Amino acid sequence: MGRRTKARECAFQILYQHAITDEPMARVVDGFWRVRSGTAAVKAMAERLARGTAERAPALDQAIAAAAANWRLDRMAPVDRTILRLAAYELVAEADTPAAVVIDEAIELAKRFGEADSPAFVNGVLDAVRRQVRGGAAASGRRTKRTAAAGGGEGR
Repeated sequence: MGRRTKARECAFQILYQHAITDEPMARVVDGFWRVRSGTAAVKAMAERLARGTAERAPALDQAIAAAAANWRLDRMAPVDRTILRLAAYELVAEADTPAAVVIDEAIELAKRFGEADSPAFVNGVLDAVRRQVRGGAAASGRRTKRTAAAGGGEGR
């Protein structure tokens, strides 16, 4: 696993724990690194992504809600919601990272930690978020009929 991929996975796990426990971010980060290892570069990137995502969560949630027009944020699976927030943060705040990389990495997280339909859902929502914040044509090479899942239905 590459350094940046590992950092994203760690950031996802930190954010998920923060969302589920509602513990302060500093406490979650400290506890996470007590049981998980990583190089200084991985730790720095993971913490930057996790803290940035947490700080901008309300604005990110607005962008996600607008992109997932028929899906209420509170009805999304916590894993999916966390992946979407993390990737939306990268799309907004990490402009040097190509959108296709951000979306593909989020899809991989969804495959690893989400439900069977999570990758398609994450892809569809993030492609819409990408259009909002970066504009342009489709970024991900993983388009399928299911990428329209972002416009799916209530209840996810």
